[in-house]
Amino acid sequence: MARLPRVCPPGIPQHIIQRGNNRQVCFADNVDFAAYADWLYEASQKSQVAVHAWVFMTNHVHLLVTPRSEEGVSRMMQTLGRRYVRYFNHTYQRTGTLWEGRFKSCLVETERYLLTCQRYIEMNPVRAGMVAEPGQYHWSSYRANALGLTTKLYTPHEGYLQLAASDAERQAAYRRLFSVTLDDAQLEDIRCAVNRGLALGHDRFNDEIEILTERRMRPGRPPSRAAATTVIQYVVSETGKPTARTRKCR
Repeated sequence: MARLPRVCPPGIPQHIIQRGNNRQVCFADNVDFAAYADWLYEASQKSQVAVHAWVFMTNHVHLLVTPRSEEGVSRMMQTLGRRYVRYFNHTYQRTGTLWEGRFKSCLVETERYLLTCQRYIEMNPVRAGMVAEPGQYHWSSYRANALGLTTKLYTPHEGYLQLAASDAERQAAYRRLFSVTLDDAQLEDIRCAVNRGLALGHDRFNDEIEILTERRMRPGRPPSRAAATTVIQYVVSETGKPTARTRKCR
């Protein structure tokens, strides 16, 4: 079966996962992490993609980004992947693929899920038992978001900036979010969306994305054409833009 083209509307955040082939190690040394981070910055700048959150684990990476064009994310990941694989294979005298097929991604609704997704990403080393606190892990965005660490890779999202008026207050508010652990339902929602290329958002956001892309963006059978037409007519008459109610991804 032919693969569906990626859904990448400009201006909508995306959660990205790329894993090593067969879960193999992709970063064997701190120099590898540093090289990947540097090339990610270059690729993101060239492709006009803002990077809001990240974690580089030994055998996979998570990113939270916002593209300015439909092709931005794909171009960024292709550029980064080719350069890093050449480096890794040369450094460790190996050949063949490094990554497990195409990277996985999902669209993320800002209002309700953006900061939840950031927390999910930055808590990866804690869930993996590598550190006790997210700030102890060097290769994540936690210290930029929570502690004000300056790094050229980092671009705060508007949803993060709205936490407070000043940098210090914003960072404190962000740290307080981590006092509450993500529950099983939140973890499952995030994993479901990114592994299946769906939308991560409340009902209205999911409906907007489905109307925009003309593609089912949640599990289950697609709605009938008549039902979809009714929804679109209702939404346009009420708001002037595609919006509606449906089920949440589980």
